[in-house]
Amino acid sequence: MSLNNQFEKEIDLIIINALREDVGDGDHSSLACIPETAKGKAKLLIKEQAVLAGVDFAYRVLQKVDPDLRMEKLIEEGKIVHPGDIAFYVEGSSQSILKAERLLLNGMQRMSAIATKTRQFADKLEGTKTKILDTRKTTPGLRTLEKWAVKIGGGENHRFGLYDMIMLKDNHIDFAGGITNAIQKTRNYLKEKNLDLKIIVEARSLKEIEEILKNEGVYRILIDNFSYKDTRTAVALINGKCQTESSGGITLETARNYAECGVDYISSGALTHSVHNKDFSLKAV
Repeated sequence: MSLNNQFEKEIDLIIINALREDVGDGDHSSLACIPETAKGKAKLLIKEQAVLAGVDFAYRVLQKVDPDLRMEKLIEEGKIVHPGDIAFYVEGSSQSILKAERLLLNGMQRMSAIATKTRQFADKLEGTKTKILDTRKTTPGLRTLEKWAVKIGGGENHRFGLYDMIMLKDNHIDFAGGITNAIQKTRNYLKEKNLDLKIIVEARSLKEIEEILKNEGVYRILIDNFSYKDTRTAVALINGKCQTESSGGITLETARNYAECGVDYISSGALTHSVHNKDFSLKAV
């Protein structure tokens, strides 16, 4: 998957900071017993079924540690892998391979877990118009990595942060004195600041949806914690005037039912906050 310039910069920052955290003033375990001139080869061994993600991240880690390390990629990202599969080989300085090992594995295991969870949701929604979205419920400092994994798994990214989209949720609405006040103040703010940001507004009831629809400039309505019946009613009320997004405790078991209500998107924090890392190893060969 190609990355835009902002993603590229964020990934570089993640790698630099993670290596600083892990290596410190040196990998003394390797420095103590492995000659600087020693060469080696290792394989990325799959030990658990998963949607493979993070191969390109692993390559970036290897290149940051040592540009002379060479990767032989055997399996592309987004493919389903099984125990015993080998995703890639890496060859070069033994010290460099060991320095990169833990960061490489941590990233791939986490990303593959997220991609696997996302693929499960995407498969549940197949045949409907509904797309699965991530949220900002990500690990601090790792958001770009985790959102990258969502894309590999077949999902779509919601806003990246607080700066690239307006999202008026319950607290914004309550602090602003109601839905109409919140929307009008937001539109005035965007005009004053000359900002072109899409506006999403959360609705907690059908009555709130009716009020939102009386206002101009809303890009999407977040239909939060609605029943199936009320979601269908909400979609009918909105009637294509803006996009629709269901959220609020939606699981693999309930996602299809919400999709069949006709919403454009389902957002789930579980894609990133409720996964267990997949089991991979980097083994010398």
